[in-house]
Amino acid sequence: MYEEEVKKLQAIIDDSSDIVFFGGAGVSTESNIPDFRSADGLYQQEYRYSPEQIVSHSFFMQNTEGFYEFYKEKMMFLDAKPNPAHQKLAELEQAGKLSAVITQNIDGLHQAAGSRNVLELHGSIHRNYCQKCGRFYDAAYVKNSEGIPKCACGGRIKPDVVLYEEGLDSDVIQRSIHAISHADTLIIGGTSLIVYPAAGFIDYFRGKHLAVINKSATAKEVRAELTIAAPIGAVFSQIHV
Repeated sequence: MYEEEVKKLQAIIDDSSDIVFFGGAGVSTESNIPDFRSADGLYQQEYRYSPEQIVSHSFFMQNTEGFYEFYKEKMMFLDAKPNPAHQKLAELEQAGKLSAVITQNIDGLHQAAGSRNVLELHGSIHRNYCQKCGRFYDAAYVKNSEGIPKCACGGRIKPDVVLYEEGLDSDVIQRSIHAISHADTLIIGGTSLIVYPAAGFIDYFRGKHLAVINKSATAKEVRAELTIAAPIGAVFSQIHV
């Protein structure tokens, strides 16, 4: 499957020494993590809110229990394991070919696969802090807590995840733009490039090779040298480092 495209991708990777990977939800769907935007209509019927409304700052503040009910069920998949895409990206980094993974995902699977320089645009389910005293809690504590997770001090715990209405971390933004602008190859995978401002980052790319691997059409038209309409894990599993 996709033999010609994989050959072309292999040639691009072989010709590269500073690859940056920019990825989204499609990278993790092969680890059985659904894109929360495709959360089934049952939730909306039951709660009268869209996923985007629930995962917003104002909803978290006003209806924290409802937020956590959705978040724990639809966004925390602690048993998920890295798939061939995560693993191959980690191998490329270890081989000195890839300089950064920039991800819109919050599941921590890139780190679980061994990637070190992972720039998490939307935060991580694995970091959670008390809003009162700042104490750190891991994902298991939050997932297994009854209702709203509480700190030992009595404060409310909030995940270090960028919710709608919240800004991205300025340090992560700067590091992402720096990585993209210095890369010789940019591979975009598993994202429709709908979410701004993250999708605008790719405009900073001035390198040689641009490849897109995504099952559906990419909303933002990018002048890609290579486009592969296929599951990203299936493609990367055929790449040799």
